[in-house]
Amino acid sequence: MTARVLVVDDLPTNVKVLEAKLAAEYFTVITATSGAEALAAARESAPDIILLDVMMPEMDGFEVCRRLKADTETAHIPVVMVTALSDISDRVTGLEAGADDFLTKPVHDVTLFARIRSLARIKRAIDEWRMQEETYGQLGVADEGKGLDLTDHPKGSVLVVEPDEFVGERLAAVLGEDGQTVVCVTTADAAMECLANDAFDLIITSLYLEESDGLRFCSQLRALEEFRTMPVLLVIEPEEIGGLAKGFELGINDYLIRPVDANELKVRVRTQLRQKRYRERFQDNYRRSLSLALTDDLTGLYNHRYLCAHIETALRSAVANGKPLSLLMLDIDFFKKVNDTYGHGAGDSVLKEFAARMVRGIREFDTAARRGGEEFVVVMPECDARVAANVAERLRRLVSDSPFNAGDAEGIAVTVSIGIACRQGDDDTPDELLARADEALYEAKRNGRNRVEMLPDMVASTGKAASA
Repeated sequence: MTARVLVVDDLPTNVKVLEAKLAAEYFTVITATSGAEALAAARESAPDIILLDVMMPEMDGFEVCRRLKADTETAHIPVVMVTALSDISDRVTGLEAGADDFLTKPVHDVTLFARIRSLARIKRAIDEWRMQEETYGQLGVADEGKGLDLTDHPKGSVLVVEPDEFVGERLAAVLGEDGQTVVCVTTADAAMECLANDAFDLIITSLYLEESDGLRFCSQLRALEEFRTMPVLLVIEPEEIGGLAKGFELGINDYLIRPVDANELKVRVRTQLRQKRYRERFQDNYRRSLSLALTDDLTGLYNHRYLCAHIETALRSAVANGKPLSLLMLDIDFFKKVNDTYGHGAGDSVLKEFAARMVRGIREFDTAARRGGEEFVVVMPECDARVAANVAERLRRLVSDSPFNAGDAEGIAVTVSIGIACRQGDDDTPDELLARADEALYEAKRNGRNRVEMLPDMVASTGKAASA
């Protein structure tokens, strides 16, 4: 996964070194040499992550971070402080200022890159939620957006998984002093049993567990839908920091190094709980929007009303950030024949199953909607023509490769035609984007159905045809 990284350091040599390393890993790099420049660049360039030096003249990194987190336009951007300071009190100060991580030089490159990708994934999901909230605002169903409140002291329920009972009790005591409710277990199996019976806000797990390990436990959690966004902190030994890259790939949110400092433990837990509340606010707005008929009753997807507003929001965001945007328009082939042959009840069942398969086949931050009848649309932010063609082909196969069952009617063969349109310039409008997707869809129909098509200029941009 690529990302747009803002590197902030007052020493040109440090900037150039980091810029070269990040560019070699295919990150897009923006630079700033002062706190004031960093604040301006964060607003103007919309980075996915900020690497921030602490020791800078006029305005140090701590103050820059506080200002970033106090601004609703930049509060959601992850900040990693990279500095020569190694004292625990400095690390705690950075975390209290709102930083997502505090890395001490010399930084392990593989760990840094993995951390950037991990935070960029979280940022991308938040970007989609923010864009949805903007859409809800246009429809009059969302609260006014608020940034992260660093003065907030959230309380939550914490599950500690630590094989050493004495260490677990010490962690629980420290968190208890901070107002957290803590349950301690010694094994991954016991942790899963607790999670099945009680609700938790955060998990702290040791890397080493009896008959398992923290990474395998995290992987097990991320495979379950209800724990995909559960914050997880990993506790490691100092010599194991080079292995954090694998942990970030598997979905850990943060880490602690033994011996665990009490203040750092409190701050990292507060940070994760605060960010969890921040994400939940977006999700609450999502649920409110559902109650105001922004979804299609039959399929559970967004409806035409929401789709029109969301395309406008997504297009405006793509233009502002200089990023691609793609649109898929899908139409079930010969759907009238399904209704005529099997009845409208069976047709409704096919539409519901079609929607479910479509959601399984798109990316987690894409938006699927039912435009009307048997026609559907997928809005794909930060997606170019080539990726859109691959996703569309995957959707086509998900529909055609397995027959549909609808009540007493089994083995109903269903296929879909798909048209692709991509943002071509800053003056694109939602109507133009939809019209191009519609034209590509009808090209797929004219060419025999059960295929993916995009307009000739889009085919040229991918370097290959997108037809099935």
